Amino acid sequence: MANIKSQIKRNRQTEKRNLRNRKVRSELHTRTKSALGALDEGSADGPSAEEAVADAIKRLDKAAQKGVIKKNTAARRKSRLAKKLAAQQ
Repeated sequence: MANIKSQIKRNRQTEKRNLRNRKVRSELHTRTKSALGALDEGSADGPSAEEAVADAIKRLDKAAQKGVIKKNTAARRKSRLAKKLAAQQ
């Protein structure tokens, strides 16, 4: 345990950030998984799959903007989703 005031504060801040980032990352996994699930269902739900992919891309952009994930990581994941969506259509 730290006994320096600034380090105690820094530990508190890190704890809060970790909790917030964990929620965002969990949301990313959920949205990506639902988008992939919608894509795997086939072309019966075309607009639904497009909406799910669009929502996942939106969440990826926000996470990259906030610094939860790196910009290139978001771009790579978005590219993979877009490629799967294009292959389905």
